[in-house]
Amino acid sequence: MSGRSDLTELSSREAELVSAHEQERPARRLGGPLRLGVWVAGGLLSAYSLVVVFQPVEALQHRMTFLAVALPLVFLSYRSGVSSLARRLLRRPPREQPPAPVAQGAAEAPREWPSVGDWLLAAASLAVLLYPLMNIDAFRDRGSGAALTELDIVAGLVLTVLLLEAVRRTVGWALTIICVIFLIYAYYGAYLPINWPIGHRGFDLSQIVSQLYTGTEGFFGVPMQVAASYIILFTIYGAVLDFSGASRFFIDLSFAAFRRSRAAPGRTVTMAGFLLGTVSGSGVATTVSLGSVAWPVLRRAGYPREPAGGILAAGGIGAILSPPTLGAAAFIIAEYLRVSYLEVLLYATIPTLLYYLGIFLAIEVDSRRFGTQAVPVDAPKAGRLLLRFGYHFSSLILIVVLMALDRSAFQAVAIATAVAFLLSFLDPAHRMGPKRVGQALAKGTLEVLPVTAVCAAAGIIVGVITQTGLGLNLADIIVSLAAGNLLLTTVLAAVAVLLLGLAVPVTASFIIAAVIIGPALFQLGVSQAEAYMFVFYYAVLSEVSPPTALSAVAAAAITGGNTYRTMMMTWRYTLPAFLVPFAFVLTPNGQALLFQGPIGTVLLMTAVSAVAVAALAMATGGLSGVPERLLAAVAAVLLLFLEPVPIVAGLAVLAVAAAVHLVRRRRTA
Repeated sequence: MSGRSDLTELSSREAELVSAHEQERPARRLGGPLRLGVWVAGGLLSAYSLVVVFQPVEALQHRMTFLAVALPLVFLSYRSGVSSLARRLLRRPPREQPPAPVAQGAAEAPREWPSVGDWLLAAASLAVLLYPLMNIDAFRDRGSGAALTELDIVAGLVLTVLLLEAVRRTVGWALTIICVIFLIYAYYGAYLPINWPIGHRGFDLSQIVSQLYTGTEGFFGVPMQVAASYIILFTIYGAVLDFSGASRFFIDLSFAAFRRSRAAPGRTVTMAGFLLGTVSGSGVATTVSLGSVAWPVLRRAGYPREPAGGILAAGGIGAILSPPTLGAAAFIIAEYLRVSYLEVLLYATIPTLLYYLGIFLAIEVDSRRFGTQAVPVDAPKAGRLLLRFGYHFSSLILIVVLMALDRSAFQAVAIATAVAFLLSFLDPAHRMGPKRVGQALAKGTLEVLPVTAVCAAAGIIVGVITQTGLGLNLADIIVSLAAGNLLLTTVLAAVAVLLLGLAVPVTASFIIAAVIIGPALFQLGVSQAEAYMFVFYYAVLSEVSPPTALSAVAAAAITGGNTYRTMMMTWRYTLPAFLVPFAFVLTPNGQALLFQGPIGTVLLMTAVSAVAVAALAMATGGLSGVPERLLAAVAAVLLLFLEPVPIVAGLAVLAVAAAVHLVRRRRTA
């Protein structure tokens, strides 16, 4: 079979596995008037978020209003999971449901309805958030003066419980348990032994509620600000791009760009992952969207299941690492550093280039090792596609241009969304009439619900750390364990962030690590930009790190490969992203990789790092013998120190590795 049908050749079993990984916690399939009501509420929240860009609202009021709509939608849209847990505990099979009526000739999935408890939770969410909004000034004054009423305290405690439940529904138990531990620590810290470095005087319920509920240090802090501004605007923009046909164009262009070489299928998938990432901004979502069309092509090219899954997952995770959208944590970096989002994009540019260079080199090596072949795909020529649909790039370029002209990131993405909407009328098949506009706005809100719950609950952790001084205490402990050694501290920090990322989503792991591990790096002379970018990369890479590796699990589900071997192949493709962050933390010249410093130094350090990435590709598969692989690995590490003596030594070792390889090849021949 050839042509376009190759791009949709998935078995029903594969499709089921894909859908299981589309979200970390599957949402309900709502129907009827309730589905319409949820979509209307979501559309109105998106419209409100766009209006606020040009008619700003006071920070606390804006964040409360946003959460007042988003939190009830979480309880209506996401399952509680209580019934399934009870069935597992009691070992009872699920109760059979009567078949849902479907239209003639259509196969519609059964619809689900919220329980009475879900409606009560949604109503309670609305009540405890509208209550302070009724007189926001008086509420803020009571909080700042530590004169909360009993009703304030009760409302704050109820909101705390509701947020814990919302996080449990959307991303699981791990983050919920972590938040509870922090709350217990805040209340009972005074009972810890006096000689413990993390002890504190303890806080009562009124003080904890005041910290979390009445200001911008807890629930409505920086993470919530990011969710209610940056993230919602970019999800709306991504939804408009998707509805305007940009996703289909990006995939077609990727398949058209690499046609004839045996490495073309792998390169195509990687390029498509990068382009789709501008729409989704999610590693797992990009992996799934990409895999459903790319796996049949990789299979025909001759890729085994696990390497194909590794390419899919590596291409998907690149969506969070790549400008111009990056992941949610990148927006938080901009807020923490108080710099423009454009500056954060500049920080990420060179590491992104090195990341994709590593993938392309590994693909080139594997195409020779597996004997892959070019696959003819029935796609228009790249030039024709660009002439007809190249306008889809204009809104992406416009975001960067507007930010370069000192427009805020909020205004830049809002204007780009309007431009993408207008450009949709150039394609009759994707013109965005009122219905499609409403669907895009609703989709923008519904996709941000899990992140909103995570950001609001992360405010518990940030608020407690700020109130108790825990961050500085833990930073002192980390520095003491490493005996003040920067290399050892950085290694401990990387391991800690990866372990944290195994349990919680990328955004939450970044927030926690930034407020705990960041100060430890600051104490040893690392700048804030370097420290936060280091934590950002390792938080993102937790999605491809065993034993969880959500993107790799999703890819393995699509290809049918062994999950663990797929994880290891993904780790191999993404190896440069694990090592490059050490370069911009451990060496003064490393800041050049964040586009900081003279342009000559930036270009030279980028070139040296590119050679280091090539050495990594040689070490992980480009060379056949063990001795030369070890030599190439040593050369890569030396080069990434980015100092004159290690660079010369690294080049010399790499030359020896190449010489050993050539001698071995001649003897073998």
